[in-house]
This record gives sequence, C-alpha cells and structure tokens, in this order.
Amino acid sequence: MQVIPALDLLGDDAVRLEQGDFDRVIFRQPIEEFLSRIIATNPPLVHIVDLQGARDGALRREVIERCAAVANGTALQVSGGIRSPGAALAAIDAGAQRVIVGTAAWTNAEAMADFVEQLADRLLVAFDVKDGRLAVRGWVSSTGLDVDQALERCLSSGVQRLHVTAVERDGTMRGPDLALYERVCASGLAVVAAGGVRDERDLIALEQVGCEAAVMGLGYLTRLGITL
Repeated sequence: MQVIPALDLLGDDAVRLEQGDFDRVIFRQPIEEFLSRIIATNPPLVHIVDLQGARDGALRREVIERCAAVANGTALQVSGGIRSPGAALAAIDAGAQRVIVGTAAWTNAEAMADFVEQLADRLLVAFDVKDGRLAVRGWVSSTGLDVDQALERCLSSGVQRLHVTAVERDGTMRGPDLALYERVCASGLAVVAAGGVRDERDLIALEQVGCEAAVMGLGYLTRLGITL
C-alpha cells in the first residue's frame, strides 16, 4: 500500500476543502511553504490537484512548474483543468510524472480511449463518486453514469488505473467508503483511493479490499502535526 500525500491548490495557496465545497476552506497556506513540508517527509509521490484549474477548465502550467521546482525530483501526480491529451502532455512536460483526467475523459467513450492511446500508463482516470453518480467539473456536475456504467466504459476504453474519490467523505476524516472501493477493485482495474483516509487502520482496510495506494489529505496533515 502506497501512501500519497495530497496538495490541493486554489489561487496561490495550498488548501483543504470540506467535501469539495469551495466555500468551506478549512486550511490555507502558500504553495511552496506547504509543499516543502510535504517533501521533507520523503514521500514516493505527491498528489497535486489544481482546484482552480478543475473549476475553470484550464491547465495552469506555471503552477505545475512551481511545484516541480519545490519537489526537487519527487514524483508528482497532477490533475485539474486537463481537458485534452495535449494539455495532459503539457502537464507532463511541466514536471508531472502522471496525470489524472476527469471531465474531459468522461465526455464520451472515444475521448477516454484517446487519452489512453496518448498517455498509456501515465494516465489515471478520475472516478469521483457523488450521490452514486460520476461527478465532473470540480465535482459540481454529474455525468449521469452510475458506478457500474462508468466501470464498463473504463474497461472498454483500455484504462489501466483509476483515481477513485468518495466525494462525501473528502475532507471529513470520517474514514474511506470501503464498499465503494471494494466494488471498483472487483473490476480488476488498479485503484488509488481518496476521500476520508485517516490513519494506518484505514490504509490496511483499503489494502484488504484491493487498493494499490491511498491519497491522504487531512490525515497526512495530522501526521505532520498541523492544526487546522
């Protein structure tokens, strides 16, 4: 089980939102200051979400470059505002090792297959579940697809790895939605879990249902001794 600390960006700050709500910011710190604290823990990978890019639909390449400079060789997994394979490749060129694509990949089956063809194992498809449906555009819109329909599309498009978020658990420290992750892992796709992951017990539980990695936001902040 790989533990991946999360860095959510809004403007020039690292933030944490409760349940993805832009009006419920529970933590804020300058990007470089916060990322330096994360890098000091020697993680194998850092998960970076540009919330502003996701909301506005535009890749902020300069932000990725800033993060890559601070990361100093630590691998970055980046998402937010990646609306085309070209933008995904631009994110990699700016310093990301892997990219997470949500909204653009869920436009239709052809779009998802195009991302797979261009990016192969550098791609994770965002599988963000809210009220039982796949959410997009920074979790403010729905694709209308339920979990099983969404899994079928991923499998038929050749996706290798999913980044699965239980939106209702994100930023709540309520623990992961194990039933959701077990359901998705049963598809045979590699799963990175996010949303509500608190501690080692949650990591063990996620490993037992089949997840290969877990992203920690508030739980990782707690490990660093940061008081919100």
